[in-house]
Amino acid sequence: MRRKDREMSKEFGIEVIDKSRYGILSMIDEDNEPYGIPLSIVRDGNILYFHSAMDGKKVKTFEKNPSVSVAFVGETKIPENYTKEELDEIIKDESKTILLISKVFTTEFESAVVIGKAKLVNDENEKIKAMRLICEKYTPIKMDYFPMAIKAGLRRTNVYAIEIEEITSKRKKYDIRGEEMKWGRMENLY
Repeated sequence: MRRKDREMSKEFGIEVIDKSRYGILSMIDEDNEPYGIPLSIVRDGNILYFHSAMDGKKVKTFEKNPSVSVAFVGETKIPENYTKEELDEIIKDESKTILLISKVFTTEFESAVVIGKAKLVNDENEKIKAMRLICEKYTPIKMDYFPMAIKAGLRRTNVYAIEIEEITSKRKKYDIRGEEMKWGRMENLY
């Protein structure tokens, strides 16, 4: 990671994964070309689960090369560190205009990247557990219908597990004084 001053802990990365709506799975396909796809992903301990069709580009790719990277994006926003009046004052002094780049034309963000290997889940109980976790994350108010859905669809669905081999996370965030909170600093958010 180039910006070590924005690096966060593994625990922070886990929080980003858990609150992210989707993860972008990246791999090298069977033609040695990059391939990325957004997926509904859920975490259980040190394992990420997702489902797919039983055939297709992902399935063929995993058979040849199961190594993957998954990127997650947490909260993002454009910070409001200065009022219009303060900005009008900044542009009067050329030595202060660097603040426009670092504190105005910027984005606060959270991200996590996981490295691992995609493995087809063959155990029926683990597949059902994974699908239950996915459905609880994305459709929690419809879980009364899960038993019938799983009965109808389990044999037509692949489930994959990725054991987290490595996780890195990063954040750019400002405190209430408009100062960037570096090196994992968490206090004085807003």
